[in-house]
Amino acid sequence: MVKHVVPHYPEIVKTLHLSGTVRLEALVSANGDLKDLQVKGGSPVLVQSAEDAVREWKWEKGDRETTERIEIDFYP
Repeated sequence: MVKHVVPHYPEIVKTLHLSGTVRLEALVSANGDLKDLQVKGGSPVLVQSAEDAVREWKWEKGDRETTERIEIDFYP
């Protein structure tokens, strides 16, 4: 991982003391950029924050596309 952005924990979710895990699957191009992102599970109120952060991530360059499974935990 070259660049890792921490997801923002939404204020409304903090207020309600909600927690959970968002599962994503990222298709990463050989140059390290995110090519596609799919939600595989998690609370709908946390998904957007997780997606926004992962869209800013950057991986190391490789020789081919890879699929990365990502789990992001949100806890108050």
